[in-house]
Amino acid sequence: MSTPTQDLSSAPLFDHLDELRRRIIISVIFLAVGLIVAFQFRVQLIEAVKVPLQASEQYRDGVVQVVTQGLTDQLLLSLSLSFWAGFAVALPFILGQVWGFIAPGLYPQERRWALPFVIGAGLSFLGGAVFGYFLVLPTMVGFLLDFLAGTVTPLLNLRDYIGVVMTFLISFGLAFEMPILAVILTRIGVVNHTMLRAGWRIALIVIMLAAAVITPTPDPMNMLLVAVPLYVLYELSVILSRVFRVIPTEETETPAPLSF
Repeated sequence: MSTPTQDLSSAPLFDHLDELRRRIIISVIFLAVGLIVAFQFRVQLIEAVKVPLQASEQYRDGVVQVVTQGLTDQLLLSLSLSFWAGFAVALPFILGQVWGFIAPGLYPQERRWALPFVIGAGLSFLGGAVFGYFLVLPTMVGFLLDFLAGTVTPLLNLRDYIGVVMTFLISFGLAFEMPILAVILTRIGVVNHTMLRAGWRIALIVIMLAAAVITPTPDPMNMLLVAVPLYVLYELSVILSRVFRVIPTEETETPAPLSF
């Protein structure tokens, strides 16, 4: 007896792959639109990245010079800055596509968190970048420029400088996504609030080490300026993990009375 062949194109796996491909294409389109819009403001973006330099006394005195050395540096820098600025603009829309992909696997009461998830993740990334840009980066740049107390004249390669600044701001933006990540990992069962609460000592050590690396200055106040918000975010992650924990069925259902 012959068995009819199964149409693989109708299999759930292929349906999910098609949906994933569609979501990725839409996300790339959003990113491309954001890049094109940001590219129109490339000069303003470069000037904005140079603002932390203006807090340095050496820059104000004209000692520090920012130069480019390659013929294509200005074009590549413009594209790089436009990409990250466009990513920041398109991030809420990209997160919307991420949520649209995972939402069918959630319960109806969980899907109502779509808008808070998208807005929260976007604002968290933006808040982390803004925090690092205004409160930490100027002090760090000034310290590194005058590390040898004026014995050398800094001649900054704009490509290297922008690369360091963008890495720093992206790191801060991703760090501020900690609460959102905790919620997602809690919902899929990777972590829970008990695990996070038990690991607070390890988290504190990791945060202090990260703060020491991010702010390479001898002033402990600058390190605390980074470490304290990060630890507050960790505690917020623990709280959100408890709020969004997956409650087992036996905890939600009231047992029926015994009959004899």
